[in-house]
Amino acid sequence: MGGFLSPAEATALWLSLQISAVAVAAALPFAFAMALLLARPRFFGAGIVDAIVHLPLVLPPVAVGYLLLVVFGGRGLIGSWLWDTFGIRFVFSWTGAALASALITFPLQVRAIRLALESTDPGLTAAARTLGAGLWDRLFNITLPLALPGIVSGAITAFAASLGEFGAIITFVSNIPGETQTLPLAIYAALQSPGGEMAAARLCTLSITLALIFVTAGNLAAKRIWR
Repeated sequence: MGGFLSPAEATALWLSLQISAVAVAAALPFAFAMALLLARPRFFGAGIVDAIVHLPLVLPPVAVGYLLLVVFGGRGLIGSWLWDTFGIRFVFSWTGAALASALITFPLQVRAIRLALESTDPGLTAAARTLGAGLWDRLFNITLPLALPGIVSGAITAFAASLGEFGAIITFVSNIPGETQTLPLAIYAALQSPGGEMAAARLCTLSITLALIFVTAGNLAAKRIWR
């Protein structure tokens, strides 16, 4: 990448990959639990929970970033407590960018895993239960393997979507080179700079290439696991 990208652009690429990986890994256990809850809803208010889970898909990303700022900012409801108690700070930090990306892409993981679970035969777990299999036994030996295509597909799709996240990140953690400046933010910064059109074109090409690679990989991995 040394001849194609400048050091600052290479840093933005590395940050994008790091932030996306952390975002997907941190959200995955919660996405699996939520998909498990919603796959065959039998509780009052399931529709409301489902709507709340999918809110990040329909809300403006800037609005999501603003809400994160209100909650996890330096004077936020949770952010001030985290800083005073544990010294943890999300705002103006790459960890905050990961948090924003995780929230935005969370519904993608939930939906993919939920679809995988809904396509399975519920009689399998019922049969295992009658044969004496416990909750954790059924979870790890039946539910988790059956959900694996959705987990893989959802994780890779969320990773690709996270690479392109802009609004929530720039609103919540700003555009700080070397700390929170991901590929989309680097493109934005290049377009704001005189003569930055070539840099923006390079970064756009790189973003499109990465998106195609990961979306294709997600589809192929899910198909291979299903087979």
